[in-house]
Amino acid sequence: MKLELDHPETNSIAPANRSIRFPRPEDLHSLSTPELRDSFLVTDLFAPGEVRTVYTALDRLALGGAVPTAPLPLRGIAEFGTRYFTERRELGILNIGPPGAIRVHTTEYPLDSLDCLYIGKGEEDIVFLPTGPRPPVFYLLSCPAHQACPTRKIARDEARPEAIGQALSASKRTIHKYIHPGGAQSCQLVMGLTELEPGSVWNTMPPHTHSRRTEIYLYFSLGEAIAVHLMGPPQSTRSLIVRDRQAVLSPDWSIHCAAGTSSYAFIWGMAGENQDFSDMDPVSLKDLM
Repeated sequence: MKLELDHPETNSIAPANRSIRFPRPEDLHSLSTPELRDSFLVTDLFAPGEVRTVYTALDRLALGGAVPTAPLPLRGIAEFGTRYFTERRELGILNIGPPGAIRVHTTEYPLDSLDCLYIGKGEEDIVFLPTGPRPPVFYLLSCPAHQACPTRKIARDEARPEAIGQALSASKRTIHKYIHPGGAQSCQLVMGLTELEPGSVWNTMPPHTHSRRTEIYLYFSLGEAIAVHLMGPPQSTRSLIVRDRQAVLSPDWSIHCAAGTSSYAFIWGMAGENQDFSDMDPVSLKDLM
């Protein structure tokens, strides 16, 4: 059945599948494991034929997953208080599945695996499209925007790579920056991915916090393996068991690092006071508890 983009339902408004409010850092130790997971872990973003969205109170970030088996429009969510999704927001989308495409107004952007699309505020008609026998898997991250920046595709080989870490500490990895001041321009969103080398399992070690912005990790390429994600204030850490295609929310007061039972990849995204990738507050390993 052909999807008519001017159909009234295309830009309809519905509540997010989930809305997350956060406990204070001093309350973290009192949370049970299920309560901790419910507050900081997103486990069900991706479902065939659906767009699923999660709204958070962290810098008003929203994340989502779209797995189109047919043309699938992006609708607004009630928590934004706007007529459509990007009326006052910008959006980063990264494909972690087979090839697909995204139509923005009348322009279609093909996205291979690990290609990214930045969509600036004010783009009312956004449709996710399958282009092959297997549907793509689009990860979405969105934050408020006060100005419009041009929509732009960033192919994986255009993302600026940076090799960091060491094999001796099991932390050799490559950072790929997609949406940042030196790449696709945005209002405040920063987004990219990190891939660990075979034999390396630690990410973001030593850890740090971001007192001026929020960060969200989406773990993928785990297969049947797990990652043990450390979070919380440096002197009162907790852990989350994370599986493939699950996301962890990191408030500005929380560290975020993990070790996996195999190598893996994760998408990082941030929004807050600035877009300086290196703006972080390092935490010494001797201060972790």
